[in-house]
Amino acid sequence: MIRLAKKKDIPKLLILLQEVLEIHAAIRPDIFISGTTKYTEEELELLLEDENRPIYVAVDDQDEVLGYAFCVIKSQPFSNNMIQFKSLFIDDLCVDSRCRGMGIGEKLFHYLEGEAKKLGCYEITLNVWSGNDGAERFYEKLGMKTKERQMEFILD
Repeated sequence: MIRLAKKKDIPKLLILLQEVLEIHAAIRPDIFISGTTKYTEEELELLLEDENRPIYVAVDDQDEVLGYAFCVIKSQPFSNNMIQFKSLFIDDLCVDSRCRGMGIGEKLFHYLEGEAKKLGCYEITLNVWSGNDGAERFYEKLGMKTKERQMEFILD
């Protein structure tokens, strides 16, 4: 089952956020700090109250969190020369490492498709860090395509 996250889910969300952080820290230790999480418990409590930043969780029969999708409802465009539309941005998506390969991530994504349609969104977007090849393959398998690329030049 997939539902909106509740305050009682915060401890498991923090564990899963740590899993994601460690993947990113392994890829980019120059940017990510191992042993941390993207959000604190207090920040998660505030996010749970924000209608424009819904957090969806996939849960088992005992209502234990198996995965999550942190989302942001965005209004496009970034400039006046673009058509205006709404977008559902997946800020973070994670499935518990013990449950990967069971279709939970795919179910979460398809659920988000339905939610985005209900919200009148034109698209679903997300970012994938270069080097996170498994995530990139997963999203491509779901039909996502590269929209734009952000490039960097690291200064010494």
